[in-house]
Amino acid sequence: MSAPAVLPSAGVPGRALAALAALAAALAAAFVAAPGMLAGGGFAGQRDLVEALRGSFTGYWGSGDRESSPDLERVVDYWFRYHLAKATIAAILLIVLVALGVRLWKAFLSAGGPKTGKRAALATAGALVTMLALVSLLAVMANVQGTVAPFASLLPMLTADATGTRLTGTLDQVRRELAVYPGTSGHASPALEVMISDFYRYHVAMAVIAAIVAIVLIGVSVALWRRFARTEPSGRPARRVLGSFGVLSALLSPAMIVVAVANTATAADPAPALLAFFEGEW
Repeated sequence: MSAPAVLPSAGVPGRALAALAALAAALAAAFVAAPGMLAGGGFAGQRDLVEALRGSFTGYWGSGDRESSPDLERVVDYWFRYHLAKATIAAILLIVLVALGVRLWKAFLSAGGPKTGKRAALATAGALVTMLALVSLLAVMANVQGTVAPFASLLPMLTADATGTRLTGTLDQVRRELAVYPGTSGHASPALEVMISDFYRYHVAMAVIAAIVAIVLIGVSVALWRRFARTEPSGRPARRVLGSFGVLSALLSPAMIVVAVANTATAADPAPALLAFFEGEW
């Protein structure tokens, strides 16, 4: 992510804008490059991680034990640390982008007339930073979810382009057990119970996260519309900015509610959804 163009304006030092933009660019680069190093684990790359996951999972499934094998635990622990690092960096990036966005929009409001080049540049930069902040918010949500349930978040690596007789045979066994879960005895294999439990936790986490974000967005929307109502009609630029963000937050909050409801429904009965995932229907 390149730093957006920033221009000095009355009451908003250009140096502060440039510093925040540079920090945001550095954090965006760190979000991509740093988590693997911060997580440790000794994996050479994505392919090495996938191979380690698949080999350790097939061994774990065949063991009949509930407790993860040391090899699988190593992969899951790495993935937890990886998501924790990404969530932390994304959260800091979100804070920086919000601070940068607030300053850009203040600079926009205090700039010259609507046809000035400075104002157009500030509006463009403000819109770009706003979109990047939304992307960062989604990154925080996804990586907190992965931190809470790292095993479940590894499953796409397990099933994507699966090859090899041992792995495909293991996945077939998982599908067969899920298709009849919980079985006539009311019990399933210990490994499957662990997978279903983590899949449940994975969706509960997103349901809670999305609900919290929805509440925050509703609160922000209410605050923006109240300020909009208190702003004099003569302050048209300020009213446009407040109204735009009020509409944006009002539109995003129902989307978050839908995400929360969908994940709650999946968590209420996770086994069919997990089966659909393993069958490639989800």
